[in-house]
This record gives sequence, structure tokens and C-alpha cells, in this order.
Amino acid sequence: MMKKKLAVVAAASMLLSSLSFGTAFAFSDVDGSEADAVNMLQKKGIVNGVDAEHFAPRGAISYAASVQLIVKAFGYNLDAMRFDHPPAASEFFSHIRDDAWYANAFVIAHYNGLDIPKDVNPNASVTREQFADLLDSAFEQKAKLPLINLHVDLKDEANITPALQGSVLRLLHYKIADTDKNGNFNPKRELTRGETAIWIYRALNYIANIKPPVQAENVAVNVEKVNNDVNKVTLSRAQKPTAGYGIIVNSITFKDATHAVIQYTLKDPAQGEMSAEVLTVPTAVAYLPAQVEVEIEQAAN
Repeated sequence: MMKKKLAVVAAASMLLSSLSFGTAFAFSDVDGSEADAVNMLQKKGIVNGVDAEHFAPRGAISYAASVQLIVKAFGYNLDAMRFDHPPAASEFFSHIRDDAWYANAFVIAHYNGLDIPKDVNPNASVTREQFADLLDSAFEQKAKLPLINLHVDLKDEANITPALQGSVLRLLHYKIADTDKNGNFNPKRELTRGETAIWIYRALNYIANIKPPVQAENVAVNVEKVNNDVNKVTLSRAQKPTAGYGIIVNSITFKDATHAVIQYTLKDPAQGEMSAEVLTVPTAVAYLPAQVEVEIEQAAN
């Protein structure tokens, strides 16, 4: 009886190891771009191997493990939420027991807006289209993607479940997911552990490289005559609470003899920067020929 218990404990430990924090070792059964993805996610504690040396990239992955990976990869939690009673997975999903190892991940996913079917089978292998739908839900939230017309040349588009088609096409458009050499997505095929790692890796890299939008702010332009040949052009921001705010003229570009563009940058105080707490109207000044008409343009971040 004791041997049987030890075997069960060992099997459970191996299962959890594929979802727990990584070790310092690289895996011998991954290489190329797959190794880049797996190693990065392992260092972040998002994936681990089936043992110290093997990741088993061709192995299938369950729906439950997929949800757990999404929750960990995108840092989802319930920290900012308050409940009148502890939420339970069985309140939202028909086939998930509240004592299952993955139950908390499903609760977190639900409250963070991931669209998971109520009757999902957590132990079934996840398909490529199912995982695309899960990943796209998180990716779209974090990346704040614009609405665009999606057109992807996909040979087996008709085989995709209609409700999941948008997610698949979006991940293909942003080069998160990919097709085979024949241009097929194979939506109903089981997703492999290696593919899961690569898709998550690409999604996180895409999000990390998104440039923040230029902050929109009205900048006033005032032109004063200095003499018959020169005008003083003053750019000004709205009143600010400290002296840490500014406006900087980066360049003046002449379109022709009578038109110029002043490019400027807005400077805000850095986090923790000490600035005099005095009401300030930030300004910048340029001098231009009197006959020149001026346009202004904010520099991209």
C-alpha cells in the first residue's frame, strides 16, 4: 500500500512540475526558436519540463494547463477585487471541481475576462483553435489592439469553428500563431507544448514592444513681431502644478521660403523627481523670419 501511495505522489509531482516555477537548466529536447521561447518562459516561472532535462515539446497540453499558463503569463490575479464570499470555480463551470489543482486558475481567468465555455472539459487536450481563442482574449486586452479588417490567406479557414475564427485570424495577422508549409492552420489538431510556448512568447514580446501613444495635449502658439524682419514664436502648455514640466523645441523645418514646421517635445517630471511646487506655464521660444507662417508638430515618443 505504501508503494502505491508513493507512486501516486510521484506522478502528481511530475504533473505539477510542468506548470510550476522553472529550474536553471536548459532542456535537451528543444532547439532554435522553440528553445528561445521555452527558456524565456522557464526563467519567468511560466513553464517547466516533464523532468530536469526534457520539455516534451511534441506532447499535448490539456485545457486546464492552458488556462493556468495564460493566467501566469499575463499576470492575472484577484488582488484588486473584493468578494462577499470566496469565489468557487463550480459557480461558473459545470465540470470543474473546487478542489482541482487548476480550479483557482479558472476563477482568476473568469474574473479577468477570459471567455471560457461553461461546459469546458478541463482534462481534454486543447486544440489549436481553442488555445488561439484563449490567448487572443488575453492578448487583445493587454495589447489594446485597434479594430482592423482582417484578411489572412488561409487554406483551411472553412474548418475553423465560426465563433473562434476572429481569434485565429487575429493571431495569424499579428504573427503570434502560424500555419503549416501548405498554408493550413489545422484548427482541430491538438496543440503541442512547444507551440503553446512559442505562441505565448510571441504574444508577450509583441506587447513588450508596443510604444506608448503620444500624449495629446493642447499647445498654444503666439507670434509677436520683434521687428520688420523677425517674429518671436512662443509655444506654451497649460498651467502645471510644478516646475518639472516643460516644452522643448526639437527642430524647425522649412517647407519652403514662407512655411516652417516647429517640432516639439513635452517634458513631464519623472517618477520621484523633485520639483519646485509652483504654478508654472511651460514655454519654448523660437525666432523666425517675419514672412514665415508656422505649423507645430509633436515629436513621436
